[in-house]
Amino acid sequence: MFGAGAVGCYFGARLAMAGASVTLIARGPHVQSIRQNGLIYESAGTQTPVSLAATTDPDAVASADLVLFCVKSRDTDNGARSIAPRLKPGAVVVSLQNGVDNVARMRASAGLDALAAVVYVACSMVGPGHVRHAGRGDLVLGDLPAPAQDSLAHRVSPQALARVAGVFERAGVPCPVSGDVRVDLWIKLVLNCVFNPISALGRAHYERLIADASTRELMRNVITECVQVANADGVSLPAADELLQSALKLGHAMSQATSSTAQDLAAGRPTEIDSLNGYVARRAGELGLAAPVNQALRALVRLAEG
Repeated sequence: MFGAGAVGCYFGARLAMAGASVTLIARGPHVQSIRQNGLIYESAGTQTPVSLAATTDPDAVASADLVLFCVKSRDTDNGARSIAPRLKPGAVVVSLQNGVDNVARMRASAGLDALAAVVYVACSMVGPGHVRHAGRGDLVLGDLPAPAQDSLAHRVSPQALARVAGVFERAGVPCPVSGDVRVDLWIKLVLNCVFNPISALGRAHYERLIADASTRELMRNVITECVQVANADGVSLPAADELLQSALKLGHAMSQATSSTAQDLAAGRPTEIDSLNGYVARRAGELGLAAPVNQALRALVRLAEG
């Protein structure tokens, strides 16, 4: 696991509990706590210490067959450049990140070709080496097609994709392989653009968002803009009303969750808003469209960061 925040710790714990050999590459306080106490995995009120390796040294990727790339989207370029020269031949890298352009950025910045994973889990770090699970915990895996002119990129065989998915499935993590992961990434981006800024700015769990009529209308407007931008970008998404129903369903399933953006603001950390609503607004401008609702949410979150 390169990057052991909440997502990295959650999936690292699940894999380790299933018997996989796992090393977390994390910051110092997390590493120290994990070495002393194990990684504390909390779910449904039960805390379980999980034994796994932890280090601050990125050289640990050199022995890995599978590297889960879990850094924040703002750190994608630097992270890719850090691990690319350390990987052994044949190692598979999987991006478990928010946003739709991380794999492309890894290719451009480091010549590193990675698989894309769409992550659905509500979890948070409640202390050094202590991850709390609040809902779901599944992935969608896919090979993101590269532009035809990109000679660095290659397609992964269905058999190789199935082997990677099997690693997660054996740990009890549902991991279907997508026929077009671009659509799945955009659908997740839509949900992130809905829940991340609104949960953060409204200081609310998801159940409060979906229960309020005016907030549901705001959600609809966010989704409508996202669909327009995705379609113009060559990615055909379901209709906005269908995606709104998916968002409401997710809000019910993860009713007590708060977004990663809310967690970042509460902790005084920079958010990923530029890779979420900011990306939609920026891409809209490049395509000759407007996305004023997404732009406004991006601006408000950046103001709150300051």
